[in-house]
Amino acid sequence: MEKIKKFADNLKALRKEQGWSQQELALKVRCTQQCISQWENAQIEPTLSSLWMLSEVFEISVDELIGKTDF
Repeated sequence: MEKIKKFADNLKALRKEQGWSQQELALKVRCTQQCISQWENAQIEPTLSSLWMLSEVFEISVDELIGKTDF
C-alpha cells in the first residue's frame, strides 16, 4: 500500500504544480474525474497504459511518477 500512496501523492503534487483540476487532467489522459480522484486517494491503481499517458502529460518517466526515482 505504501507504493500506491507514493504514486497518489506524486500525482496530486504534479497536478497541482500544473494548476490543473482533476477534471482537466482527466481530459488530458482520457479518463474520468472520478478515476483521477481514486488514484490520488490511493483507492485504485492505474493501468500500465494510464501510467504511460500520465508520464507523457507531465513529461516525466514512469519511474519518477511512481516514486521509484525523484522528479
